[in-house]
Amino acid sequence: MSHPEPQPATELSHEPENEESASLSKKAAKKKAAKLEKLRRRQEREAATAAARADQYSAAPEDQLAANYGDVSLIQLQSMKMVDVNLRTEVGALTEALKDQKVRIRGRAQTIRPTGEKLAFIVVREKGFTVQCVVTVQREIVSCQMVKYASKLSRESIIDIEGVVSKPDMAIAGASQQVDVQVRKLYCISRAAVLPIEIENAARSEKPTEDGQNTRLNNRVLDLRTAANRGIFRIQSQVGTIFRQFLLSEGFIEIHTPKLIAGSSEGGASVFKLDYVKGQPACLAQSPQLHKQMSICADFGRVFEVGSVFRAENSDTHRHLCEFTGLDIEMEIEWSYFEVMDIVNRLFVNMFDYLNKNCEKELEAVRRQYPFEPLKYLPETLRLTFAEGVQMLKDAGVEVDPMGDLDTKKERKLGQIVLEKYGTEFYILHRYPLAVRPFYTMPCDDNPEYSNSFDVFIRGEEIISGAQRIHVPELLVERAEARGIEVETVSTYIDSFRYGAPPHGGFGVGLERVVMLFCGLNNIRKTSLFPRDPDRLAP
Repeated sequence: MSHPEPQPATELSHEPENEESASLSKKAAKKKAAKLEKLRRRQEREAATAAARADQYSAAPEDQLAANYGDVSLIQLQSMKMVDVNLRTEVGALTEALKDQKVRIRGRAQTIRPTGEKLAFIVVREKGFTVQCVVTVQREIVSCQMVKYASKLSRESIIDIEGVVSKPDMAIAGASQQVDVQVRKLYCISRAAVLPIEIENAARSEKPTEDGQNTRLNNRVLDLRTAANRGIFRIQSQVGTIFRQFLLSEGFIEIHTPKLIAGSSEGGASVFKLDYVKGQPACLAQSPQLHKQMSICADFGRVFEVGSVFRAENSDTHRHLCEFTGLDIEMEIEWSYFEVMDIVNRLFVNMFDYLNKNCEKELEAVRRQYPFEPLKYLPETLRLTFAEGVQMLKDAGVEVDPMGDLDTKKERKLGQIVLEKYGTEFYILHRYPLAVRPFYTMPCDDNPEYSNSFDVFIRGEEIISGAQRIHVPELLVERAEARGIEVETVSTYIDSFRYGAPPHGGFGVGLERVVMLFCGLNNIRKTSLFPRDPDRLAP
């Protein structure tokens, strides 16, 4: 077998113009030569490793059963050869009903356990299901070389197995399927390198281990293979689906608003600024707020969006991200922002009911790694005014600014009080002070210090912010100026209300935060596929 030879390192020459530059050039050349020598040695090691691997995994020439196992070549994987995919059986479908039948499966080699030269066990995982596969020497079917090949597979490699289903006398503790597969053919489709994080460690409950959250997030592709993470993101998928289906049934239409805008959509400093083409300043949208309101002015009636939201939050907290998925709605209202809260009530009670009924397996997978109690909520969502919430906190001995916002600590305390008094962890707090709401929030008619706005809480943490919007352009200009927003940057938004705008309201909620709190998780990064925070821009 020929082995690839490392490329020789090349030397650099340079004629110095003076003594000082000659000294620098010699140092640079020496440094460059050292790097090239290091590269040459690394290439030699890699070539030797590749040669050893090729020798290790190639079938022995004298093995008459060599065609029954081995690494599938790239050329084979590139071929257009047609196969009958219907012959393949999913691991989750392997049951006693298939006893004595021939099957073909594909999955990851979760564990490899050799027990001598003539027997090896491989646990194959696919979509969260596992099955034990037995590679044992059998005349004219399985050779000793094939058992050796199976024993040398790396964990998490993707393999194809053909074999016969059998039912062992004893229960199989290390696999979800209570049958095994007697292996007849074994092929490696993609060989995994040494794992930087063990899947078993990533699947443990959070205790002080070497594989902490940062290690998991740094190796997110491996981390996402755990049962809990599969459960989390299947639940997240259902939340998005329920959101869409419910709103469509309520007469809403889905829209897609721009994420590149001329000015801040929410005000404040938490905005990503960038240079647009031709030197124009621009921002990443902090929400679809302005454009979903403009859609109402365009007579769309009821709209919703599921899309990315960007916040330049320099906050390394358990519930903040710099990019998340926003679930937003906007709707015409007849008389009151209570109509928007009615939608919140029906939407989320429907969502919670559905998840509890149809995602039992996923919730149990999450609960095994991250124990939590099911969310407590009422068939008709509790509504309290902000003033009532403040009074409840005062009665509990908590100092509260009656015209200020609630910080995280006070929100949690209020959540405990509400749970004890009303038996729910999901409730609405409305009629907030105007000073703590965005510039486009409609003031209350009876007291302009308050607003027609609301927040919604799960387990003592805010998940939704909503309100009736100002649809009168003159009042919008006044409120924008009062907040220090340059009117010119939102002029197209304000102008859209000059041609007749219906009363309307809406809300926004973070998808990741809903899933985090419904599942009782302690950090929003667990519900973001590839989280972006002030310290993380990769993977």
